[in-house]
Amino acid sequence: MWRTLASAVAGLLVLFVGSLAFNAASGQSRWPGPLDYVRVHPWVVLLILIPISLIGVWQVPRRDRAQDRLAPPAYRLPPRNTNFTGRDATLREVRQCLTSRNGVAMVAVQGLGGVGKTQLAIEYAYRYLSKYRFVAFVGAEDSDLVASHFVSLAGQLGLTEVSSDQAIPRVYGKLLDHRPWLIIFDNGEKPGTLTHALPSGGLASNGHVIVTTRVSGWSGRAGVIDLDVFTRQESVKLLVRRVPGMTEAVADRIAEQLGDLPLALEQAAGYMGYNHTAPEEYLTLLTSRLEEMIARGELTDRPEAEEVVVASLWSLSVERLNTDQPQAVRLLELCALLAPEPIPLDLFTGSPETLNGAAADPLVWDTTVGALAGLGLARRENASLVLHRLVQAAIRAPMPEEVRTDARVQLCRALLAAVPHDIHGDPDARPRWQELLPHVIAVTKDDPPAECAAETAVLLRLASEFLIQIGDCSVALPLCERALAIDESIEGRDAEAGFDLITLAQIHKDLNAPETARPLAERALRLHESCLPADSPAIATDLATLARLLCILGEHRAAQPLAERALQIDETAYGPDDPFVSFDLIALANVHVDLGDYATAAPLISRALQIREARYAPDHLYIGYVLLFKARVVHRLNDPTAADLARRGAQILHTRLGKTHPKTVDAFALVNGLR
Repeated sequence: MWRTLASAVAGLLVLFVGSLAFNAASGQSRWPGPLDYVRVHPWVVLLILIPISLIGVWQVPRRDRAQDRLAPPAYRLPPRNTNFTGRDATLREVRQCLTSRNGVAMVAVQGLGGVGKTQLAIEYAYRYLSKYRFVAFVGAEDSDLVASHFVSLAGQLGLTEVSSDQAIPRVYGKLLDHRPWLIIFDNGEKPGTLTHALPSGGLASNGHVIVTTRVSGWSGRAGVIDLDVFTRQESVKLLVRRVPGMTEAVADRIAEQLGDLPLALEQAAGYMGYNHTAPEEYLTLLTSRLEEMIARGELTDRPEAEEVVVASLWSLSVERLNTDQPQAVRLLELCALLAPEPIPLDLFTGSPETLNGAAADPLVWDTTVGALAGLGLARRENASLVLHRLVQAAIRAPMPEEVRTDARVQLCRALLAAVPHDIHGDPDARPRWQELLPHVIAVTKDDPPAECAAETAVLLRLASEFLIQIGDCSVALPLCERALAIDESIEGRDAEAGFDLITLAQIHKDLNAPETARPLAERALRLHESCLPADSPAIATDLATLARLLCILGEHRAAQPLAERALQIDETAYGPDDPFVSFDLIALANVHVDLGDYATAAPLISRALQIREARYAPDHLYIGYVLLFKARVVHRLNDPTAADLARRGAQILHTRLGKTHPKTVDAFALVNGLR
């Protein structure tokens, strides 16, 4: 800008002086256009142009000198990553943290392996290179080799014949002549292992230190910045920029599979670039063969890129754990087979045998869990542990089949002990199932080992019952079908197969397929009557379910004795105020409604509502369903409370199922119809 301004001013000065000379030679009294102003007020124009030209002449060389200033000397600073993406706010935070303190300022950037700590530090060095007179990059993964790095560093600073025990203090002393300076210690361990290499006291001043580390524990020595994975927007931006033909939609799905881990995203882009793989094909491979894909891919713009792949990223940490705390490796293997969701720690403390007693001793357990968090393999929250999905994949990939099988058996048994079995009667069943359902699905997704086939079938059926409760029957259906297939393959599981069948019947009923549901319920009843006592509550469930199906199919007279017998069995087994009794009451009320006998149905429904309100939370779905049912019935009896009942029920479904769920839509349609 100043160079352009100086040129313009110089041109105007030449024009001005030339005009004066021309005027003097020609004797004209009138100049054309704006030049006439120069003739009339020559000294005003001159006084304006001379200061501007002087400023321009002064600024141009100053700016040129700033641009031409040589970059500061650097020790082993890797090349800049031309594909560096995002992280602007974090870079500003690092700069703010380093410049807000006098003397030597230190920042520890900590986070999961592959999250981009090293790349962030390198980008910081280049982005603020002009602020320093010396920059050094020191590999700190092996603390014993740090001193040798300082011997080389001393040589670059002009120090000769420096021994390894003298190198560190002499380098910091020499850096007094190169202030301000920046040293990056890459992949450092605990602060204690680097104490000898970090500046302290009056050894140096006006310098900055950045430590990148996977290990926690730096807060007492440095400002700590926790670096997380990319935002989804950053992930998509990187993939779209790097991969030809990549759409934002496909990039979003790839990023989801890779958990937004920066290293994995770069590796994916490298794989697609090298193999000319279409993004959609890569997504298919990633979805079906994740453990293999994280070991493949070319990385660019990285030091020692050929050695950096996600599959081996955490291997050294695992090797160290295996030596120091083998029980932590066992915990890691178990967690690797669960879902990439928060894992409740009481899943293991509730079944101490899963970890050979490690979870039984509070101190041993705390250090076992802490080892995973301390090495950056997991994030520890209040009562749970969270592993990144690619850490899980990397742990699963080399796991021997016998180890994997044993872990699945232990997890299946631990989950079966942890999930509520009385999904209908336990008021705390819903939050616990919401917490554990992803892990149940993860552990049971493949064919089960023979040692835990029966437990797997029970878990699948219980998961189906919970999904029915929250109105997600399409997800429940394949789980329950697998449970039935497993139970039918095991001898002596007739009763369990009956439970699977009646659950399947309930799913098909809710999916508006009563014709499919009826034979399933009839077969369940036959199986249970052949192997269970006549007054078994399981038979009552079969009877009530079959009664509801017969009503839907228009066979009301056949349904009534079934519903009455179910109510009698459960009242005898559980007492008159049990939640199971409420289901029988609803089944019997349905029969009377279909027979047009609303006056008989209304008190049955009211009694069911009273039972549920005494046992469930006010916004429980079971209460919402009864309120809506009662609203329909009392409306037929010209009861003015019908509209209020319907509104309460619809609001519960809206809260629990969402605005667009079919049952919610039907509920609000009823509300509108009763206005």
